[in-house]
Amino acid sequence: MSDYVAILGAKGGPAIRPGSSMPTSLLVSMGGRRIVVDCGLGVTRGLVDQGMELKDLSLIFVTHLHSDHYLELGPLLHTAWTAGLKTPVDVYGPPGLETAWAGFLASMQADIDLRIADEGRPDLRPLVRIHPIAEGEVLSDGGLTIRALRTIHPPLVDCFALSFRTAERHVVFSGDTAPLAALETFARGADLLIHEAMLEQALPSLTARVGNGSEKLMTHLLRSHTPAQDAARIATRAGVKRLALCHLIPADDPAYGPEDWSRAIAGHWDGPFFLAADGLRIAV
Repeated sequence: MSDYVAILGAKGGPAIRPGSSMPTSLLVSMGGRRIVVDCGLGVTRGLVDQGMELKDLSLIFVTHLHSDHYLELGPLLHTAWTAGLKTPVDVYGPPGLETAWAGFLASMQADIDLRIADEGRPDLRPLVRIHPIAEGEVLSDGGLTIRALRTIHPPLVDCFALSFRTAERHVVFSGDTAPLAALETFARGADLLIHEAMLEQALPSLTARVGNGSEKLMTHLLRSHTPAQDAARIATRAGVKRLALCHLIPADDPAYGPEDWSRAIAGHWDGPFFLAADGLRIAV
């Protein structure tokens, strides 16, 4: 199994519009494991489009409890079950994720019980094991070590960046965060840093387009996310080999394109650069 990261959903925020990409989710293939990171809307289709058999699902990480990162967790697991899943799936995420999973199970109890009785399927409920994330080492298995770093993403507190490391490769995903100096150490020398990013000049038109928010939305964006140029500076100071910008804010405004993102990081990062798009696969 080759080492790569596939961007399943490239945009920041839960809304989708004609022409937009899908909300955040990644597939990390490293150390012989395939790890789903975040479960925004569209993650199930994205995994299938990458050629993954859903019944092989075994490991999921959710970085924080904003809907664009876990809205499709329950549907993904249920769909994998209907596709033949019969082995355990370990799901790591912040405190409160178990409540969301329990609520999904309650909403689908009639269907789950019916399929067990009528189709002879194993019970989905004991197959899914929810584990709370804390800062530090989260998992070490078969040469793959996964570590978590708490990020700055108010008003939420339990938000995490993730580091995936084998003897040969190191990949870091920032999760959602305001500019965070600790990421420079966390990602030191990584083969690939995938960092969230926003275009500040595009934010006024974004908040106007949302239509049902208020000035609070702009306040949230500015205090909880990272401008593209700051992500580039972090990558440079961390000495990473390659940078990918993801969780793009905005990702669906036709007035802004790849050249705007390139201009935003110019002078702050001069290494290999990837702009996230749904389905993009980056070899590591």
